[in-house]
Amino acid sequence: MNGRALAATVAATTLLTACGGGDEDSGGDAGAGGTTYNQAWLVDFSGPYADVYNELQAAREATNEWWNETVGSEIGVQLAGEPYDHRYDAAQVASLWPGILSELEPIMAMGVGGPDVAALQQRLPQDQVPLLMNTAGYGYAWSADQWVFNPRATYAHEATGFVDWFKEDRGLDRPVRVAMISSEAAPAYVDIVDGMEAFAEDFPDMAEVVAVEFADVQPAALNSQVSRIVDAEADVIIIQTNTTQAVVTKQALESLGVEIPIMLSSHNSLQATGAAAGGIEELEGDYESYGFVVPAAQEGTAYDFYQMLVEDYGLEAEWTVPTVQGIAHQLYANRTVEHAVEMVGAENLTGQAMYDALLDVELTAEDLFEFLPPLDWTEEAPFPTSGLTTSIGTIEDGEYARAELDHEIPELEKW
Repeated sequence: MNGRALAATVAATTLLTACGGGDEDSGGDAGAGGTTYNQAWLVDFSGPYADVYNELQAAREATNEWWNETVGSEIGVQLAGEPYDHRYDAAQVASLWPGILSELEPIMAMGVGGPDVAALQQRLPQDQVPLLMNTAGYGYAWSADQWVFNPRATYAHEATGFVDWFKEDRGLDRPVRVAMISSEAAPAYVDIVDGMEAFAEDFPDMAEVVAVEFADVQPAALNSQVSRIVDAEADVIIIQTNTTQAVVTKQALESLGVEIPIMLSSHNSLQATGAAAGGIEELEGDYESYGFVVPAAQEGTAYDFYQMLVEDYGLEAEWTVPTVQGIAHQLYANRTVEHAVEMVGAENLTGQAMYDALLDVELTAEDLFEFLPPLDWTEEAPFPTSGLTTSIGTIEDGEYARAELDHEIPELEKW
């Protein structure tokens, strides 16, 4: 049975199980069923994203256990994994990496974010271990022949897709007046601003950047910055850094008696920011934008798959953005393993084989249980450059809701 046919069979079986038609006691023994290969799970359990990584990692591990039992055992492969906490610090990534290579001999590394890319991007081709990310990409990493792979375009792409949707949703006959709050503490944060400014320059009828405020990553207050944004008459404030900046921005808006919607990303989502702000209802009328399914509706293919992991594989994580991000991450990685097996055989997997498979595989939304849109990488960029979409969540009447799924992202030139 080839990989595509196998994926369809497994999809049907999974949905049957999720709806109560399978064996209630089914579970996975990750040590049985074929040749075992290692993956390095890079994590942040003690740094700025420790609040999301317990759920994200639990989701990756449960998805991997499901795959080992239902797919890996059929194709003669088992995937083991070891987590490495680098605290979202590039120096720590660089320090851990030689030991990871020698101790684990991984066929792939599963990345956290910007520090992984900064520390490893230049050495991965020599080490011949592809780095598979769960995050959006970065403009400064947008170059050909990469061993870094993102399932999402850049954060700037996801922001511009939101702006395109926002203009349409509000029926504006003028450009959206965009303000941004960011930080100069990391290249990734600055890159988001650079990308939005390039978008506004290329699409002047779509967006106008009226204010950019750089602040501390963990600010105590942003009243003066937000006051300048209010004076600039912004339609929306984009914050793709972290929950602290988002919460403090909301506090500043409240103190000024002004309502301007904010747009967040996946790592500082409405759910995470709402929890930090005292309740999700505090974010009424605000938004989030990212390139995978919004976990608002408790129905559909993605939710059924999540429920199956909870019931049959002991996943202890809520139906949240980090959980969805972790499932999506492991799914596309393991589907790529399936394709690598088709190409070289179950006993011949290497980092090079995974790299070749990533450039050759075409994954459908059905392969990915609708957690992600179709994925098709080429050598020109570390993320798919065609069919780019973003999904948008919001808070409506105090409830977390989907505003839009798979909104097409405008085509951006490299900045």
